[in-house]
Amino acid sequence: MLRNLALLAASCLFAHHASCHDASSPQDHLSAASVPAKRVAIIGAGAGGSSAAYHLSGYASAAGIATNITVFERAPYIGGRSTTVHAYDVPSMPVELGASIFVQVNQILVDAAARFNLSSDGLGDAIAVEGEDDDDKGRDLLGVWDGHQFVLTTPDDMGWWDKAKMLWKYGLAPIRTMQLMKKTVGAFLNMYDAPHFPWTSISEIAHELGLVDASAATGAEFLRKNGIGEAFAHDVVQASTRVNYAQNLALVNGLISMVCMATDGAMSIDGGNWQIFAAMATAATHDIRLNTTVSALAKQADGTYLLTPSTATTGAAAAPEAFDEVILAAPYQFANITFTPHPPKHVPDAIPYVRLHVTLFASPHRLSPAAFNLAPGTPVPRVVLTTLGADDAPGTSPDDNRSRAGAAGFFSISTLRTVRHPRTARREHLYKIFSPAPVSGAFLAKILGVRTEFDDGESDVGEDAAGRRGSVTWVYRKVWDSYPYEWPRVTFEEVRLDEGLWYTSGIEGLISTMETSALAGKNVARLVVDGWVGRGEETGGRGGVGKEGDEEGVKEL
Repeated sequence: MLRNLALLAASCLFAHHASCHDASSPQDHLSAASVPAKRVAIIGAGAGGSSAAYHLSGYASAAGIATNITVFERAPYIGGRSTTVHAYDVPSMPVELGASIFVQVNQILVDAAARFNLSSDGLGDAIAVEGEDDDDKGRDLLGVWDGHQFVLTTPDDMGWWDKAKMLWKYGLAPIRTMQLMKKTVGAFLNMYDAPHFPWTSISEIAHELGLVDASAATGAEFLRKNGIGEAFAHDVVQASTRVNYAQNLALVNGLISMVCMATDGAMSIDGGNWQIFAAMATAATHDIRLNTTVSALAKQADGTYLLTPSTATTGAAAAPEAFDEVILAAPYQFANITFTPHPPKHVPDAIPYVRLHVTLFASPHRLSPAAFNLAPGTPVPRVVLTTLGADDAPGTSPDDNRSRAGAAGFFSISTLRTVRHPRTARREHLYKIFSPAPVSGAFLAKILGVRTEFDDGESDVGEDAAGRRGSVTWVYRKVWDSYPYEWPRVTFEEVRLDEGLWYTSGIEGLISTMETSALAGKNVARLVVDGWVGRGEETGGRGGVGKEGDEEGVKEL
C-alpha cells in the first residue's frame, strides 16, 4: 500500500468494469440506408467525451442504429486534462503534464489500452525507475514531509521488518483503512452493473449505493467514525488527498479519501495516457474538430439543436449545424455556450475548481538534504509527499493557498526519472512539482541546494537564465483547473440537462478521475441509445441493447 502511495504523486485514478464496442451482425444494418443516421454532437474530447463517442458508436451499432458523431474540442489535441509535453522540447521524451496514472480496477481504461494495443508500464512517470544512479541505492522511495520533518519514509520494497514498524507506529489503522477502502470502493463499483447501470441521476445512485455515507462527511470525520487513528490519517491518507486533489483531510469528503487509497496496479501508457482517448474518439468517428469551440446552442421546435461552432484561435463563427442529441463533456461553467431560446431546464451550479500549478524541470542536481532538514549526505526520498504541520490550519478558502499548502508550501515533488540532456549528454534528473501557487526561482534554488536563483516567469519553456548556467536546464509550467473542491455533499448535477442535452461532468462532483469521467461518458451513451430504442428508432436486428452492462451483441474490449 505505501509503495503505491508513491505513484499518487502523479494522480489517483479509480474505477471498474468492462467497456463495450460494436459486434453487430449484417442483418442489423439491412434497413440502415432508409433511416437517417442519428446526428450527435459531443462537446469536449477529454475522457468523458471520447468515451461517450466510443460507447455511443458501439451501443448504437449493436441496436442497429446508424450514427453520425461529431466531436468538438477547443484544444489542439484529444485528451483534455490528460496530455504530455516533451522534455527539452525533444519529441522522444514525453512527460505527463496532467493525469499520469490509472490503476488496475480502472477497467474502462485498462480494457481500452488492451483493445487498442497501447503499451503500458507499471509505474509511468510516478517514480524514478529509468537509469537509476548508484546513489539511488539505499534511497527511500517515499517520504511524507510536514514542512519541518519527514513524518514517514518508506523503502522501495518494504520487508517484514518495515511492515512491523508500520504496525508498531500506527496500530491497526493501515489494515482498517484498507478494509474501509475496499468496502467503499465495492459500493461504487456497482455503478457499472445492472440493475444500477445505466443511471439517470447521480444523486439517486449515490444514495442508493450508500456512497453518501462517505461523501457527506469530511475525510477526517469519516476515518474517525470508522475507528482509524488520527496519526495514520494525518501522515498517510492526507498525504494522498493532497497529492491527488490538493485538498486536506479536514475539508475533502470521505469518499475521496477512500478513492485515494485505491492504488493497486498503478500503470500508465508509454508516450502518454491521452492515447487511450485519442484511440476511442477516432474509433468512433472521423469528424473530430480540434481548435473548435461551440459558441451557441439553439433548441428547435422539433427537439433538435442548432450548434454554432467557432474557430478557437480567431473566434470566427461558422454556419450552424443541426444535431439530434448533444453531449456536453466539459464543465458547464467553463463551456461559455449561449443557449437559446432559453437556458437548459437544469443548469449546473458553478463550483470552485482547484487551481493547480504544475512545474516540470530538469537539473543535474539531486534534491538537497538541507532543504528537508536532513543531515549532509542523507539521500532525499525520490517522491516527497506532504502533510500539514502541527501548527498548520487546513485552509477554508480556495484562495487561501498558504493555508492549504501548510508549512511545506507544496503538495508533492517527484523525481520522475534520470535522463540525458540531448545536447550535452549529461545525466540529469527530471522533476515534477504540484503546488497551489507558482514555484519561485528561490524555491527551486533551495530544494536543489544551489545559490543561483531562477527566472520566476510564468511562461518560461525551455532553458532560462539559470539553465544556461547549468543548474536547471529545462522548465515547463502549467496551471490547471484540475478538479473541483471535493467538499462534503449529498446532491449532484443532473445527467440530462434538457431533452436531447446530456452532461458528463456532473460526475466530477462525486469523484473526479479519468476513469470516472470515462464511465460518465459510457453511461450517457447508453442512456441516449436506450432512448432511441425506446422510441422504436432502431433500423432492424435485435432492436435493443438489453439490460446488462455487457449485453449480447456488444463485445467487451
